[in-house]
Amino acid sequence: MKDIFMSITKKAHDKAIEVITVCERPQGFHASGLKGGYDATWARDSMITSLGAATVGDKFKKTFAASIALLSKNQSELGQIPNAVGTYNLDRKSEVTFNTIDSNLWYLIGHQVYARAYGSKKLLRKYRKNIDRALLWLRYQDPDELGVLAQQPTMEWFDAFPHKYGYVANTNALYYLVLNLYGRQKEAKNLADIMNGKKAKYVSLWDNKLGYYYPWGWKNHVEIREHEEWFDSLANILAIVTGLAAPANSRSILNFINKNKVDRPYACKTIWPPLQKGDAGWHDYFEISDATEPLHYSNAGIWPFIGGFYVAALVKMGDLKKAEAELENLAKANLQATEIRELKGKYEFNEWLHGATGEPMGEPYQGWSAGAYLYAYECVQKKKVVWF
Repeated sequence: MKDIFMSITKKAHDKAIEVITVCERPQGFHASGLKGGYDATWARDSMITSLGAATVGDKFKKTFAASIALLSKNQSELGQIPNAVGTYNLDRKSEVTFNTIDSNLWYLIGHQVYARAYGSKKLLRKYRKNIDRALLWLRYQDPDELGVLAQQPTMEWFDAFPHKYGYVANTNALYYLVLNLYGRQKEAKNLADIMNGKKAKYVSLWDNKLGYYYPWGWKNHVEIREHEEWFDSLANILAIVTGLAAPANSRSILNFINKNKVDRPYACKTIWPPLQKGDAGWHDYFEISDATEPLHYSNAGIWPFIGGFYVAALVKMGDLKKAEAELENLAKANLQATEIRELKGKYEFNEWLHGATGEPMGEPYQGWSAGAYLYAYECVQKKKVVWF
């Protein structure tokens, strides 16, 4: 393996640190560092940013802790961690927004990453009651009493397009990780057995024929089940990284990505294939969303933060040579410059890229694009998935 410190990957590493520095605020990490960007602290964004921020010593330790503190302070009475805290969505007449399920999951993951990265259980002790309430709130999202989380549409990072509801692969992959991080291995094994079809098969999301997890599934109506079969990249990749997917299933998922070029020109397109008007699951309002055009935004656009987890998944499977190559490709994706007319400058680490051309789009200086890159870099360097 060539020395990654002598290549473009190191340049991207240093730039990622710069991006995260610009995203820092006294109250925590903002999603985007530039003025006029996403001026708020999102639970998922800040914790994914922190995954990478925690790999560079104590530089971002204070802001990581501030993010956790802000989310804890604004936790609902029932235990729900806010989706975002800030002034980005003033049309909702509130600086605190909820209606997510992965906010609790990423908050709980963030606590454990902080403790492991800095060798300190201070925040685990300080926010013990918040953690317990967050875990209890998740238990109440199990209407079938099976140990599997269920949700309404748009309650995780796909917050508008496409719809997923009921038992969702992305959510339950994160839940599997949370259960293991908090010493609930028996519950984690139960969840894995169900997701992988070893029991309660009517709830399972693994499909042997497709070779990957359904993005979501819900009720069975005799021989017809409510579910969709498009490939959810982040969900399947997280199933590998967290260990939810068995080795054979993990290999099948990676084969699908390779065969269908989901990681080209950069890793990774959000879904495959892209959805179009007339497809099952299409809703009229999709026509006025950012994702109405195939290969744009969440409709098979490329999101570099997913690419970071993809590199980690390759490391998890021992594909170190390919992981290094994909890290280099991810570096190239993140270092592309796009002209921002209002700012009269060039900025990198964009939110998303065009699914076919790889052209940078969305908000630049995106915290989780930078954080996920640093996380991938660390996994390649250490030759193992760190923190989990």
